[in-house]
Amino acid sequence: MSVAKTLGLPLAGFALVSSVWVPLQPASAQSAPNDPLWWAPAAIAHAQKMRVFKDADNAAQSTPSTIPVFEAGPDPSGMIATYQPRGPTTTSSNAFFQNLGTNGRSCFTCHQPQTGWGVSAADVQARFTATSGADPIFRVFDGATCPSDKVTTLAEKRVAYELLTGRGLIRIGLPMPPNAQFEITHVDDPYKCSNNRSIGTAGIYSFYRRPLPASNARFLTDLQWDGRQPNLKSQAIMATLVHEQATIAPTETQLSQIISFESGIYTAQDFDANANSLYALSATGGPRALSKQAFLESSETFDLYSPWAKLTGRDRVTQARLSVARGQQLFNANCNSCHDVHNVGDNFYAAFFNTNVAYAGNANSATPAPPVLDISGLPIFTVQCKLNGVTYFVTDLGRAMITGQCEDIANFKVHTLRGLAARAPYFHNGSAATLVDVVSFYNAFLALHLTEQQKSDLINFLKTL
Repeated sequence: MSVAKTLGLPLAGFALVSSVWVPLQPASAQSAPNDPLWWAPAAIAHAQKMRVFKDADNAAQSTPSTIPVFEAGPDPSGMIATYQPRGPTTTSSNAFFQNLGTNGRSCFTCHQPQTGWGVSAADVQARFTATSGADPIFRVFDGATCPSDKVTTLAEKRVAYELLTGRGLIRIGLPMPPNAQFEITHVDDPYKCSNNRSIGTAGIYSFYRRPLPASNARFLTDLQWDGRQPNLKSQAIMATLVHEQATIAPTETQLSQIISFESGIYTAQDFDANANSLYALSATGGPRALSKQAFLESSETFDLYSPWAKLTGRDRVTQARLSVARGQQLFNANCNSCHDVHNVGDNFYAAFFNTNVAYAGNANSATPAPPVLDISGLPIFTVQCKLNGVTYFVTDLGRAMITGQCEDIANFKVHTLRGLAARAPYFHNGSAATLVDVVSFYNAFLALHLTEQQKSDLINFLKTL
């Protein structure tokens, strides 16, 4: 029996053997166009091959015994909260929290409540300091800039894990799409990790991306920055085989536990340091209200703080709430064409966009990298489209590495917006250190011409999500 029947997908290259899934041969050029997971066998084989590079540490994952129905904790803007309407989760009986692989990790390693079930650079740095780089997130295979990095001493670890501690980036290894409309003609790679035969990465290109949140999954229309996962089941299988370097895939029971947890947990900002309670005076912020939110498209994406728009008063809290309400109006007027899932902010139609976040100029222009964004330390790929001869310089090919289409070069999914304040930096490559940088970038990129007050209002609103 093939995985295709189990997942309902034409997944070439896998077979169900003794109740577990194992990779067979990479997909052929002929099968790839009809196979959304054509890249999976090569990615799994790469993860397994990289086990030859040994980690200096093998610390166990620190995991709480229970994830309660409601839990709030501090973040840079106030309090981030988790809510489970179905009841608490006992971690010992849920595979999301269990080590299913060979490197000591679990799903919980990169998806924790204090960072909105995603990753923040500040939290990763704190974990590095607390464990001297022994926490399971620091695994040389994909946590380091390259699996061949030296990680014997603390000084070596600081260098090897600089993209993870500084930007919250994990290395993603992907093969070149069969019959691609483009070719990578050069890689300016400071880590010498892409397509390097000497360390076993021949045919595999390395990209550095931030783990996306594992909560609020009911509202997702596409998975992963490049949309390479068709559903949560496929994502759980691949995360276990690749990022946990498991030798066998999860069982049906384990997959059911992981998917149930991800589908039943909600996270959002619950308290703002300036506006205070985000569900005061009929506002509907926080994860409890989010759990009751219908999944629908909206021409005015957010109405969480509409009741605050007509508040009167000169006190500090009221002024902060008025600023949030103005920021919500600005967002709806300028950002909802892409972020259109009601009160969540994803894209309802699973669309991918090139907003120049991965842009490093092109051969036909002297335009430098985007203003505000920091792409230093990231590889630069020289990519030539065979269809029109245009050459691009990008830090990441994005969706194009899955579809092989020139039109998808540097295209990425629309990021979910709830819980933003807890998981800086921003964008797929962590190139915006703060929400101030995010707003400044879009103000320039979209030519919004926002005043300083308007930028402040928009930032204040984003912090309350």
